[in-house]
Amino acid sequence: MTPTPSRVLRSRRVVTPAGEVAADVVIAGGRITDVAPYGSATGPQVEDLGELALLPGLVDTHVHVNEPGRTAWEGFSSATRAAAAGGVTTLIDMPLNSIPPTTTVSALYAKQDAARGRVHVDVGFWGGSVPGNLNDLEPLYRAGVFGFKSFLSPSGVDEFPHLTRDQLDESLAELARIDAPAIIHAEAPEILDAAPQRAGRDYADFLASRPDAAEAVAVAGLLDAARTTGARVHVLHVSSAEVMPLLAKARADGVRVTAETCPHYLTLAAEQVPDGDTAFKCCPPIRSEVNRDLLWQGLADGEFVAVVSDHSPCTADLKRLEEGDFALAWGGIASLQLGLPAIWTEARRRGHTLADVVGWMATGPARFAGLRRKGVIAPGRDADLVAFDPDAAFTVDPGVLHHRNPVTPYTGRELSGVVRTTWLRGEPVDIDGTPRGELLERETS
Repeated sequence: MTPTPSRVLRSRRVVTPAGEVAADVVIAGGRITDVAPYGSATGPQVEDLGELALLPGLVDTHVHVNEPGRTAWEGFSSATRAAAAGGVTTLIDMPLNSIPPTTTVSALYAKQDAARGRVHVDVGFWGGSVPGNLNDLEPLYRAGVFGFKSFLSPSGVDEFPHLTRDQLDESLAELARIDAPAIIHAEAPEILDAAPQRAGRDYADFLASRPDAAEAVAVAGLLDAARTTGARVHVLHVSSAEVMPLLAKARADGVRVTAETCPHYLTLAAEQVPDGDTAFKCCPPIRSEVNRDLLWQGLADGEFVAVVSDHSPCTADLKRLEEGDFALAWGGIASLQLGLPAIWTEARRRGHTLADVVGWMATGPARFAGLRRKGVIAPGRDADLVAFDPDAAFTVDPGVLHHRNPVTPYTGRELSGVVRTTWLRGEPVDIDGTPRGELLERETS
């Protein structure tokens, strides 16, 4: 028996797998039960959004929440408020920079305990593959993590060391055996060690310290390991366009590889970074305008399965904003709340549609993570939805951001697109009210 509708959301711009349509989205029991002709549905609550676009809730599979252990940097409550305010209804938390990192089942339970009852959107968890925890990978996967993150160069925190090539081979062989995805921060330590390392305020010096070759060499080695082991691999936060031909060839050879990129690589450029403005520091770094254009071309050509935030906040003092020393500042950009308008602003300028953005930021990430009820407006899916005004403009004010430490390179930047309402399973998210998000585990059937 079909549940009685609890809400109808009507819009002339519903973004569905078929593109934008005028439709009524019928919701019952927290799910979408019908996408009906515009004006045809009835129910106890009919909300006419007019020309506001109705999008599926975004899925962000790359978020560093940092709780427990580094809650001064970020936490589940603040991160999920920022997510909901930015139209993100599902996120998957990275296994670092929390203490303990999510490298054992007991650490996963500690993280779930920290999150339970405090999340305004749905939250899942990645595990970590680090030296010495090979025997923990299968138990963690059975406990519900979505896959396993590793670094090929130092991560920046001592409790999450990187894998050597031999350790990577061992990890991928084990992950292939249990058919779990490996998600990889790919920068080659030998290239980083050989690059010039200069302290100071000059962004060009920082950029030279993490050259394109660091990504290209690391990805080439990762793909060789994937060929040998048969593992599923996913390259995180691709910043260098030099990586894309390597990925394309590997896919043509039958290697199971996917990749993602991030809003800051698609909307910012090295030429725009003021010297000393360490809010722009991230690893791998923001590269040139020419490189950015190539990433957009790759995105349009289907080279990336997702555009996700890599939300990586820290306390303001760790950004060394006063000294402006790129060598000393923490590398990470916090953009969970701003990813949708940032991408939409640039996407529209380049001739892309809202349907394109939904594919990159909702449907693609959900498919990659195996979240079969998320990321699409269609019957049977969770009624995670966003009312989005694509024509409204605003200037980024850090004071209205909800993540714990509102440091952002987007300060003062004018963006297009405002989230008006976010619904989680058919009910509006009240970021000042009782959290209603659920903790997700990997779907196994």
